[in-house]
Amino acid sequence: MEGLPRDRSPRGGQGHPRQGRRARRGHGGRAGRRAALNGTTGGRGRRIVLWRHGQTAWNLERRFQGSTDIELTEEGRGQARRAARLLAALRPDVIIASDLQRAATTASELAALTRLEVTHDAALRETYAGSWQGLTHDEILARHGEQYTAWKRGEPVRRGGGELETEVADRAAPVVLAHADKLPDDGTLVVVSHGGTIRTTIGRLLGLEAHHWEGLGGLSNCCWSVLGEGARGWRLLEHNAGTLPEPVLGDDD
Repeated sequence: MEGLPRDRSPRGGQGHPRQGRRARRGHGGRAGRRAALNGTTGGRGRRIVLWRHGQTAWNLERRFQGSTDIELTEEGRGQARRAARLLAALRPDVIIASDLQRAATTASELAALTRLEVTHDAALRETYAGSWQGLTHDEILARHGEQYTAWKRGEPVRRGGGELETEVADRAAPVVLAHADKLPDDGTLVVVSHGGTIRTTIGRLLGLEAHHWEGLGGLSNCCWSVLGEGARGWRLLEHNAGTLPEPVLGDDD
């Protein structure tokens, strides 16, 4: 399926989706071949899928949401259902999500298919952006043009007097790593969060300097990125996957 890691074949054929999983894990056999194909030999074959929430009305209006709790549109719920069917094929072990309703609702679609409980954590919320929140993209440019340009250059900027990107990574990345560390070999963690938070978390996990994080680009609604564990740490296997190319609408454009 487009946008999915192509080396994760469905597990099992009887009973619960997880039945028999442990017996197929480890560095030898099928799991070891999958790890080698993706350059993850030397690690434990674990993966982190970072999934952005579905569409909101503020996304369509290009209005900065930040930590404002905005619900999904009907289209956003449909996006979540469609993406969940694809991600369920990865047989995730754990789902964690921001507690903001746009992320929590998105995560619930995958939980319904996998029968996993979702762990919600406020540390996975979108960047708090102070006075930028609720403004459209054009309003931000008109009122805070210099600040916006400096942010796009990769400078440390407290957008609207809010959080630095490094502070977002400081709160979100440890939560992601803590859950990833508990995964079994060849396990998969799905993180349902927000465009800016996902980008800063990926940058931190890859060991990139903060001024390079902008180079990762944003995520479209309900698209995801995949990190795989290698001998020297986490590697970016896929970015903004899940659909044909679509415009990025929201806080991270």
